[in-house]
Amino acid sequence: MNEEVDVMLSNPYIETLAFFSVAVVALIVFVAIFELVTRYNDWEEIKKGNVSVAMATGGKIFGICNLFRFSILNNDSVLQSLIWAGYGFILLMAAYFIFQFLTPYFKIDEEIKKDNKAVGLLSMIISIGISYVIGASVS
Repeated sequence: MNEEVDVMLSNPYIETLAFFSVAVVALIVFVAIFELVTRYNDWEEIKKGNVSVAMATGGKIFGICNLFRFSILNNDSVLQSLIWAGYGFILLMAAYFIFQFLTPYFKIDEEIKKDNKAVGLLSMIISIGISYVIGASVS
């Protein structure tokens, strides 16, 4: 069975499809987890036109995809890539909580829900920036 899978994954089209499929499913799961930890409903706020939530959510999506980019480039198997991207996601979540902790003057989620574009932009840039730092260390 493993030999058959190895033969299939030796085809670059099938290998690309495998990485793509795993990354998309993981992206959906990771975004859903982020949705659980925020104090607002991302998709409901985006539907209302809340640009700050869109920027913060977009930054998280970009950050997660960037982690997959690095993990795919630096690992041989789909499973290894998923493990490293998952580990990177945990670190990205930690950065989210650290960002919340380091801003005691206001609550990040409340400001984003109020469509404070400055906070939404900063949240987006932090997610993207941290994903590059994490991605650079993926082995």
